[in-house]
Amino acid sequence: MQTHHMPKLTIFYFLLKVSMLLCALTPNFLMASETLFFKTSDETEIEYNVYKAKGDTLFIWLYSEAGPQAIEDKIAQQLTRLNIEVWRPDLFAAHFLPIANSSMDLIPGTDISELIDYAHKQTGKRIIAVTTGRGALPVLTGANLWQTKNTNSNVFSGVILMSPKFYFESPDPGEEAQLLDIVNYTNLAMFIIQPQKSPWYWKLDHTIPALEKNGSDVFVQRLKNVRDRYYFRADADAYEQKQTTKLPESLKNAASYLNALPYKKRKVSKMSTASKSVIIGKKERKLQPYKGNPVPPMLILDNLEHKQVDLRQLKGQVVLVNFWASWCPPCVHEMPSMQRLQNRFSAKDFSILGVNMAEDEKTVRKFLATKVSINFPVVFDRDGAALKRWGVFAFPTSYIIDKKGHIRYAILGGVEWDTEAIVKKIKNLINE
Repeated sequence: MQTHHMPKLTIFYFLLKVSMLLCALTPNFLMASETLFFKTSDETEIEYNVYKAKGDTLFIWLYSEAGPQAIEDKIAQQLTRLNIEVWRPDLFAAHFLPIANSSMDLIPGTDISELIDYAHKQTGKRIIAVTTGRGALPVLTGANLWQTKNTNSNVFSGVILMSPKFYFESPDPGEEAQLLDIVNYTNLAMFIIQPQKSPWYWKLDHTIPALEKNGSDVFVQRLKNVRDRYYFRADADAYEQKQTTKLPESLKNAASYLNALPYKKRKVSKMSTASKSVIIGKKERKLQPYKGNPVPPMLILDNLEHKQVDLRQLKGQVVLVNFWASWCPPCVHEMPSMQRLQNRFSAKDFSILGVNMAEDEKTVRKFLATKVSINFPVVFDRDGAALKRWGVFAFPTSYIIDKKGHIRYAILGGVEWDTEAIVKKIKNLINE
């Protein structure tokens, strides 16, 4: 049997053509990144991955408090096909910081400021900083530092923030939430991508005016039917996964908005280094005496039977008012224990009122039929008006009203409601 050998050069060109064909036929073919190092003025060495691309825009995409996410690297690769270059610096490793919310307050703004300068000098491109969640803190701080040193430059187009956290912490019910100090010093072009199924969605009417007050131009894309971190949630549903595929295009569109803004000189002042820091560690969440105005705000809402329920009509009973949503895992987790708590008392002494946050009736009915088994009333805060009146900051938030109609206890977060400590508090209120 004769054997024919292909010349080495012919084999090379054959394999090259096959490779090029596969690239053309595979829409998800992505180029690998390059790992480089940048040394700051204080000798801190920062490792960063570069996803090179044609075009005149470069994203400096910082990790959030959740740390590096593989999907973000994939999105960065996809952005290169949209002619956007992406740099992904690891500022946790550079400063030997744990991946945690509190670490975001420890990342020097000078890192971001110097990265902006360095990225532009290396590429000549316009720079946009991108991040998620608490990453907004170092990004805005770094942008502020850069602006104070570059008062006549259009190199830095602005920031893209996904579900940004502009508050120091989630306050206890009855206490006022405090915006980060940097918000009062920020004057930027910014594009906010905000999922609707999020506590931060309900804060936009507070955060946007606060940002605009100092001169910032704020664009907002509201994403319906998705949760915070939807693009890297382990429990992302089919719709959230579909929206994730659209994120590269959304980021490109956001960049187009920022780059298209006419240049204007933005007046900024450097933020004081004595500014309040983000709380390190988590506060203990437990049912505790309410510190706000004990007189409950108005609560008149329709129930599943389309009848109005007025909290004032429940005077004479101890009432647990619970603000919840079906997309909120702690809300779902605590519901069975709420039902067990209800079962321990007679309906004339104690009742629960579950206030659903702006979900449609079909969604709520399906959730109640398939996910939990409860028989206490559910009412609909369809436009979030009750949430705002009550000052609800996050879900779930619950209030216990005494027989005289005054708020006595409250808690932010989920809890096991049928513990002896809580049962004892309820009994004491019933016996007053």
